[in-house]
Amino acid sequence: MGIFSTRQNKKFDYTPRYYKGEGNPFAMKHKFDDFRVTAGSNKGLKTKLNNAVDDYKNNPDRHGANKRVLIIIGILILIFLIIIEFDLSIFFQKR
Repeated sequence: MGIFSTRQNKKFDYTPRYYKGEGNPFAMKHKFDDFRVTAGSNKGLKTKLNNAVDDYKNNPDRHGANKRVLIIIGILILIFLIIIEFDLSIFFQKR
């Protein structure tokens, strides 16, 4: 057992007696498997990074997400400057 490897769960081939559907009803599936490539059992840092970059490039809401992230970062920086009592008057022009 390695230091960085995770333990895999045991898998059993059990089908319920009165189940008439397709597939295994007890199969555990990740919530976002149908929508994202990055969610899953990707091995290796390079594979994870490549999948994340591909998912970011193919995301249809890329511009809205970028604007939202920039607004959140700006608000957090402003709160940080207020906490450390930075003089914000250097950013405004005196008339």
